[in-house]
Amino acid sequence: MKNIIAIDLGSNSLRLLKMNMETKESLGTFHKTVKTADGLAQTGKINEDALSRVVAALNEAKEELDFSDARVKAVTTEAIRQAKNGLEILKSIADQTGIRFEVIDGVAEAKYALKAAQNRLEHLGKEPKHFMLVDIGGGSTEMLFYYGEEKYFSKSFQVGIVTVTQKFKNLDEIAKAIPIVMEPMRAYYDEVVEAYGEVELFIATAGTPTTIAAMKKGMSYATYEPENIHGTILTRKDLADNLKALIEMSKEDKVKAVGIGRDDLIASGVLIYDEIYNISGFKESMVIDDGIREGVAFDESSK
Repeated sequence: MKNIIAIDLGSNSLRLLKMNMETKESLGTFHKTVKTADGLAQTGKINEDALSRVVAALNEAKEELDFSDARVKAVTTEAIRQAKNGLEILKSIADQTGIRFEVIDGVAEAKYALKAAQNRLEHLGKEPKHFMLVDIGGGSTEMLFYYGEEKYFSKSFQVGIVTVTQKFKNLDEIAKAIPIVMEPMRAYYDEVVEAYGEVELFIATAGTPTTIAAMKKGMSYATYEPENIHGTILTRKDLADNLKALIEMSKEDKVKAVGIGRDDLIASGVLIYDEIYNISGFKESMVIDDGIREGVAFDESSK
């Protein structure tokens, strides 16, 4: 088959991409907030409600994207890696949808994220010799340092927007805890930079950076357009201004701006994002919407 459907089940979102493997043309995308890691911090397990949301979203995706003329490559990351019942959940998903997920480790996750970022940089006409790519996920945050050709280093940290939100009572508690829980990330940044040198570009991906970029550009959740997000530059002031705006919105406006039940997660994500500026000393970052699903599709196409 010449088409691929790449699926990424993260700790918060389910993302699909259908792509022609010969032309690399997108044939459609699907995204749904499923909160896979909801309650994981407290119980160590994926709960039945989360399972139901994932199954419902996959069935909805099947209606929107034609699966009949494509092969499927489905991967899943931190939430399933952490969960005591992860394999049991994946069996239930397979039984109910026919889709079998592969649990990938941080190394594979980094490989896919890097492939997606490199492809997007090429499309944007950017050629940084070295860069830092940060993926702020639901259950973890990945830091990747690229120093040219195939020389890169990455590490996954169990600091994510879902798990942080559920571990602490409110945003004030999260703000106080963030420098402490992210200290291992600071140590890793210092270690890599001391050994291999400073990087010239900070690239941010996943829901928090793309949502703040969308807010900066005046997009709502309903009018979100990935092509207008790629390459957006965000400063710390952009984070502070849009977090303030989000907090001050009515419930109805929050839903319009960031989607149902996402405002608290995005707020936590902004605090994680801001601390990365603090750790790295960067004044700005470039946002891209591409992530693991794109990396999986490109990787499969090159085989």
